[in-house]
Amino acid sequence: MHRDYEKQLRNYHQAKWNEELIFDLSVPGERGVLVTPADASVIQEVGSGLDTIPASLKRKKMPNLPEVNQVRANRHFMRLSQETLSVDTTPDFEGTCTMKYSPKVQEHMVARNPKFTEVHPLQPDETKQGLLEIYYETEQMLKAISGMDAFSLQPGGGATAVFAAACVIRAYHESRGEGYRDEIVTTIFSHPCDAAGPATAGYKVITLMIDPEKGYPSLEDMKAALSERTAAIFITNPEDTGIYNPDIKEYVEAAHEVGAICYYDQANANGMLGIARAKEVGFDAIHYNLHKTFSAPHGGLGPGCGALGVIKDLEQFLPSPRILKEGEKFVLQVNNPQSIGHTRQFFGNSAAVLRAYMWIRTLGAEGVREAAICSVLNNQYLMKKMEQIHGVDIWYAKGKRRLEQCRYSFETLKKETGFGTDDLNHRVMDFGLEEAFLSHHPYIVPEPLTLEPCESCSRDDIDEYVGVYTEMCREAYEEPELLRNAPHNCAIHRMKVENTEKWEELGTTLMQYEKRRKE
Repeated sequence: MHRDYEKQLRNYHQAKWNEELIFDLSVPGERGVLVTPADASVIQEVGSGLDTIPASLKRKKMPNLPEVNQVRANRHFMRLSQETLSVDTTPDFEGTCTMKYSPKVQEHMVARNPKFTEVHPLQPDETKQGLLEIYYETEQMLKAISGMDAFSLQPGGGATAVFAAACVIRAYHESRGEGYRDEIVTTIFSHPCDAAGPATAGYKVITLMIDPEKGYPSLEDMKAALSERTAAIFITNPEDTGIYNPDIKEYVEAAHEVGAICYYDQANANGMLGIARAKEVGFDAIHYNLHKTFSAPHGGLGPGCGALGVIKDLEQFLPSPRILKEGEKFVLQVNNPQSIGHTRQFFGNSAAVLRAYMWIRTLGAEGVREAAICSVLNNQYLMKKMEQIHGVDIWYAKGKRRLEQCRYSFETLKKETGFGTDDLNHRVMDFGLEEAFLSHHPYIVPEPLTLEPCESCSRDDIDEYVGVYTEMCREAYEEPELLRNAPHNCAIHRMKVENTEKWEELGTTLMQYEKRRKE
């Protein structure tokens, strides 16, 4: 039987090398860089610099490093790279954690340029003026995009920015004699860090469930959760379902009426750039993930940047140091008594800032806006294709459009075939695609899959992705052994996904609790 999506399915088989650990490849005396006689004479003449290191700081013995030549090292890491998938080899639809394409000009001309990579944060300010200027100019561009009055680029990621914001908000309320405000209100489909960050900072977190018809919490529930103890609301909009809350301004006004700060989690602003700003809605603070929305690679657990923006009233509480311009000179302001202090070492991840700076400057204002339009258009096209696949459902707000992403459900497929999201995640790698992102906690949507094509994906990319899911769902009904034993073409065979049942149980518990509460 001919299937029109077959042309989108690639004949893929991942490389498999029985590669040893780099330490097992070590051969005493091998090295990748030769020290020439000229180098040796210079070292002998001027010294190696080791003599200036205090004895207390010197190693007692040499570090246990592998001794390998250059060819051996290159082959080792090239072989390992052939056993993985990346945006350079396959389309990436990393929902809720956008992994968009980072142009190579950003990588090779800027982020890896020794003039940047060899700058040390403890150098005198006058020796790193170029880097400080890029930080400063990036902040100005983010201010224009968001409408905020000040930014800190120090937080290492979105969760760090949320935690820092919770600390800033506490410092603000305490400065006004309102330290009794100890509650944060968020929503169940806001990013999980919007609850975890304030909780880590010591706040009591109130989480609102959604109205299934609308796809977001009702304004009545928001008003009921607010009180004189509310320090802030932390909201992602659109939420992780991709549904935009058109009543968000009313939510903000209700929070302001009780004296609360309004925090906008815009980690994924792919559908909003140049179209809508946090300022006009009335938000007091936001963060962007430069390692998502502004094309710097994610890296995982901290190599990114959660750019934290605030209005003027909160500026003095931002993490320290701040980067200021004094005349034609850029300086690090370290003595700010009202600052919450450091959220990480020094003044942030320069590699992420450099990439974001170049991405914005390259696109310009119109290009940034066009990227948002393309993100939304790509998602609309993907949704239309995905909902035609038998076994795929879209929960909440039936018939309503999503913005830049959508949370799908394979509940029907699971009920009819016994195969769900985890099974598809194993099988999808056989087609040369990365498994879908697993951050769907809590599992209120059964068998969830969140896709976010952003502007990096072409129509061909989307058709290929949809073709793969169409084929896998067909296999679930007609050739179940293919899914049951997947992956077949990968270097590593099926890996057990831990604790999925526990998350599903938690999601069910939350739904039952919300039902009882409303009754």
